[in-house]
Amino acid sequence: MSSSHFLKLNNGESIPAIGLGTWQSKPNEVARAVEVALKKGYRHIDCAWAYGNEKEVGEGLRASGVPRSEVFITSKLWGTYHRRVEDCLDETLARLGTDYLDLYLIHWPVPMNPNGNHPVFPTRPDGTRDRDESWDIRDTWKGMEEVLKKGKVKSIGISNCSEMMVEKILTTANVIPAVNQLELHLYNPQHKLVTYLKSKGILPEAYSPLGSTNSPLLHDEVAAEIAKRHELKTSDVLLGYLLRKDIVILSKSVNPARIEANLIGALEAYKRLTTEDMAVLDDVAANGKQKRFSMPPWGVDLGFENWG
Repeated sequence: MSSSHFLKLNNGESIPAIGLGTWQSKPNEVARAVEVALKKGYRHIDCAWAYGNEKEVGEGLRASGVPRSEVFITSKLWGTYHRRVEDCLDETLARLGTDYLDLYLIHWPVPMNPNGNHPVFPTRPDGTRDRDESWDIRDTWKGMEEVLKKGKVKSIGISNCSEMMVEKILTTANVIPAVNQLELHLYNPQHKLVTYLKSKGILPEAYSPLGSTNSPLLHDEVAAEIAKRHELKTSDVLLGYLLRKDIVILSKSVNPARIEANLIGALEAYKRLTTEDMAVLDDVAANGKQKRFSMPPWGVDLGFENWG
């Protein structure tokens, strides 16, 4: 079984539509998870500087025996590096043990103090996040465009950006972001934002497609009923639902059996879900289940609906 399902980016590059997420994967577990995923057919690994496990991701990549050229690797620029895009990228490349990325994203559109009291989460005396308020996110995007020009990355994109934030970036962008990676799932489908992104040629990617830590969406009765009817697992339906919408899915697991099951199940549900099933699933959040799981206390309005 191989992740043979690809989507096209706005620059002509192809991206495998099913990837392995590595957020909250412990360093001692993530190398094995990456190795297993690649051996089972995954060809897309989603990383980030802030996850603190990129060295081990690189070890898993090499242990798999799959050539680097066959693996789509994404990483992300952290908030304390918005003024130093290339420095953050170089650290990521060194940790992963590769000389290029397939995709590089701005992790959150929140520049933070690069000289604060902590390298990852600098805080002010009152405990709030120490944001770099004199820096413009549009200048961060210029830095992203520079590393693209240098050939260190094949594509650049954004993450956790609302329509308001995308519009701001587009006012001065020379390169349209290839993707916007968001919390997208049955309970937080962000229909309006997804439609907007597609109108701009920006591919949506879904992190936490099963609802973040402990996969709370696995207990949804509507998805479970549809799964039962098609002889699928609930997780298959949750992943296939997004895949049918041409949304890249990034499911995270360190369990070898689940890693493989997520790949096979998503592709199976993609084939079996009907138009009627999709319409029912589309209405779940609006029918009282709207819930966003990831809402860091940035102390600034990011422009999202249903935040807080």
